[in-house]
Amino acid sequence: MKKTRISPALKKKAYGAALLTALLGLTACGGDISAASSAASGSAKCGAFNVAVNPWVGYEADAYVVGTLAKEKLGCTVNYKTLKEEVAWQGFGSGEVDAVLENWGHPDLTDKYIKQQKTAVDAGSTGNTGVIGWYVPPWMAKQYPDITDSKNLNKYADLFKTSESGGQGQLLDGDPSYVTNDEALVKNLGLNFKVVYAGSEPALIQAFRQAEQNHTPLIGYFYEPQWFMAEVPLVKVNLPAYTDGCDADAAKVACDYPKYDLNKVVSTKFANSGSPAYNLVKNFHWTNQDQNTVAGYIAKDNMSPDAAAQKWIDANPDKVAAWLK
Repeated sequence: MKKTRISPALKKKAYGAALLTALLGLTACGGDISAASSAASGSAKCGAFNVAVNPWVGYEADAYVVGTLAKEKLGCTVNYKTLKEEVAWQGFGSGEVDAVLENWGHPDLTDKYIKQQKTAVDAGSTGNTGVIGWYVPPWMAKQYPDITDSKNLNKYADLFKTSESGGQGQLLDGDPSYVTNDEALVKNLGLNFKVVYAGSEPALIQAFRQAEQNHTPLIGYFYEPQWFMAEVPLVKVNLPAYTDGCDADAAKVACDYPKYDLNKVVSTKFANSGSPAYNLVKNFHWTNQDQNTVAGYIAKDNMSPDAAAQKWIDANPDKVAAWLK
């Protein structure tokens, strides 16, 4: 009997059809083609990864860089949760939040959720150094050189009067949920000022931008890392120097803010889950300039957070590789 010779092309076609049938069979049984591919490659299973996004663009930069890598490299289903700081910590116990990627101190929340309830754990430094303080636009520091000493602020209080501050000078703060001692500082330093809230980071930035452009007086709360400093280099006002414990009683604070070693906090359940996303969060470590670059893409260049994160990731393969080890 003559043996029929099957051409290589026909063999390839038949193999492809068989593979497609197998994959479709997986789908029909409740499987997933992408899941099958992931399983075939031996990659670890991630599942859902719930990332808190607090309301400032620097945090957004952290969240989307980590989230993009978790999605693309680890196969996670990333859920971004837009939440205020304190609300985000509440989500550790409920499972709504797996990670807070930029924590500005919060000893009260640390005591409650890490030490007492044990629903959260510290996941290490982000590499960013946080600075909070009072700032004036550059034109004011040049025209009134001694205004950068808080002891001289009362003699300039009339410059800062607004319809919202009444007969006192206005000290402009940002989002009321931000870390701030400003109302206590005004009272305890005997300053003839009233704290007025801009309401958001974009509103605060726009106020400083206009103050510099129009040479109008403004003093306000601001912070670093912050992309806007490259556009308008605000000048920090010197409050009484910070010393350990000078801010222990929130009502009696009369000193400057400390420098913050910004850190990551994750839910205890997430830390113990074996998720590859936890290792990514632990390894995530970059500089103020890195964050400012991504934040600038979003806020100044009007890129979507996903596109901004991807641009930075593509330009920094060595840093990314270290996080994914």
